[in-house]
Amino acid sequence: MGAKPKWVVSRILKSVGSNATLVHGELEAFILRVKAQHEGEIEVAGPVLAGNLTSPGLIDEYRIYLHPVVLGHGQPFFTGPRPPLRLVASDRIGEDVVRLTYVPA
Repeated sequence: MGAKPKWVVSRILKSVGSNATLVHGELEAFILRVKAQHEGEIEVAGPVLAGNLTSPGLIDEYRIYLHPVVLGHGQPFFTGPRPPLRLVASDRIGEDVVRLTYVPA
């Protein structure tokens, strides 16, 4: 993974490590450029970033990892209205994690 390009979206960071690009400004336009220039998967982590990419329809597939832990608080994955989704796969990972794969309906 070290050789793959990375993009870090942040409002507060001023710099990032090697082989990473700091993304400021218009996120939607940036993601469209990355999708046009790079083949393969682009992974997005975090509910706020994913939420910003959900509304304009920039996420092709959601992989939600279910861990049986009760936190009592936290940030919901979908910070706005949940988009219409269709479950296309579920996989057991290890002894106690389930991955649910959804696509926009």
